[in-house]
Amino acid sequence: MDLTYHIRLMAKEDVRQVIDIDREAFPSQWPVPDYKHELENRLAHYIVASGEVEKGDEPQTKVEPQDGLSAFAFRLKQAFNRNHGKELPANGTYIFGFAGFWIMADEAHITSIAVREKYRRRGIGELLLGSLIDLAAELKASMVTLEVRVSNYGAQQLYSKYGFVQVGIRRGYYTDNGEDALLMTLEGITSPSVRANLKQLKQMHAQKWGLEPAVYQIQKPSPVQPRADSF
Repeated sequence: MDLTYHIRLMAKEDVRQVIDIDREAFPSQWPVPDYKHELENRLAHYIVASGEVEKGDEPQTKVEPQDGLSAFAFRLKQAFNRNHGKELPANGTYIFGFAGFWIMADEAHITSIAVREKYRRRGIGELLLGSLIDLAAELKASMVTLEVRVSNYGAQQLYSKYGFVQVGIRRGYYTDNGEDALLMTLEGITSPSVRANLKQLKQMHAQKWGLEPAVYQIQKPSPVQPRADSF
């Protein structure tokens, strides 16, 4: 199915769907981040890939029990997922994925990039990554950093493609299995060379996925129109 979507800043109406995506992408991490609070945090900046899907085609979240997770904890997580993120917001838009970073001084540290399982391998994650770099540059950051599992070779290749280099390793960084994380950094994000590489990658991405140039511009969220009885 062809997708129609764009990148925009996250709005409070997106939080329920973002929680749903977070639980699907990171089932072993508990508790879920407080994204409502994050939207009020001046250091945090989040974007979403937002669009529309055909009615009845909304993907269902599937959470598999993790090794070492008690039956009670697994049922609790299932109940949490059933009560969050399943209802579309009033404006009817659907969130395919989200990403965000914290910015401190001149460094933007990526905290998460996640796409619904059903819509992975369609270029959405790469688009979110490129958009984060653009947003960080717009906010006057000079570098972007992130952590990635040592076993996640696919993600490492994507980050390397965008110019990230390994600068360190965090031992036992992931609490679910004690796996190490590679610390990767992209410096000079406002420099001509980085901007030129990003522009070329956007063009290649657009050609591969048949996207229009407007998709690569970060939009502000559209306000949800209040119902007549909500005043």
